[in-house]
Amino acid sequence: MKIGYDDYYQTENLFGKAYPELIQFYKSIQVKGRLLDLGCGQGRDAIPLAKLGFDVTGIDHSRVGIDQLNKIAKAQNLSLVGFVDDIYTYSDFDQFEFILLDSMFHFGKKEIEKEKALLNRLLTKAKSETIITICIQKVGKKLETLESIVSARADVEPIAQTELIYKFVDKASNHSSETKYEMLTIRKA
Repeated sequence: MKIGYDDYYQTENLFGKAYPELIQFYKSIQVKGRLLDLGCGQGRDAIPLAKLGFDVTGIDHSRVGIDQLNKIAKAQNLSLVGFVDDIYTYSDFDQFEFILLDSMFHFGKKEIEKEKALLNRLLTKAKSETIITICIQKVGKKLETLESIVSARADVEPIAQTELIYKFVDKASNHSSETKYEMLTIRKA
C-alpha cells in the first residue's frame, strides 16, 4: 500500500525542529523514562527527546520516515527505535511513562470517530501516572473537540496548556507560513 507521507518524507526534516516549548517541558522532567512518540514521522520530536535522556519508541505508518529516524538514531547512538505500524491498532500504551502525539489529531469528518476511539483507548490503556502530551492545531473545533474528550474523563488530570506557533518553511520555494497550535499535557490518574 502506498503511503502519502513516504512521498513527502523524500524531503529530509520536512517539518523542521520540535517546538521549543515541548523540548523545554520535557527537559524540566527530572526522572526520564520510556516515551512513545505516536505518529513520529521522521523524528522531529523523538530525536531531541532521546538526546534529553528518554528511551524513545516511535510509531508511524511511513517506512521512509521510520528509516530516516532509525538511521539518525543509530548514527548518534540514541536510545530511540522506530517501527512501522498502524497507530489506530497499536495498543501497548501501558509500556510507557510518557506518550506524545504531535499533530496526530485533526478531528475532520472522515477521521473524527477513529481519532476519538484512538484517544479514548490510549487514555484507558495508559498506566497510572503516565504523562500524555498532545499538540493540536488551533483551527476550527479541533481544540474544543480534544478538550471535550479529555474533560469528560475522570481518570485524567490537566498539567499544562501552552500556545505554540509552528513555522513551516518550504526549502524548495522558500515559502513560509505560521500556524497556531496548542500543547495540552495531562496525567493519567
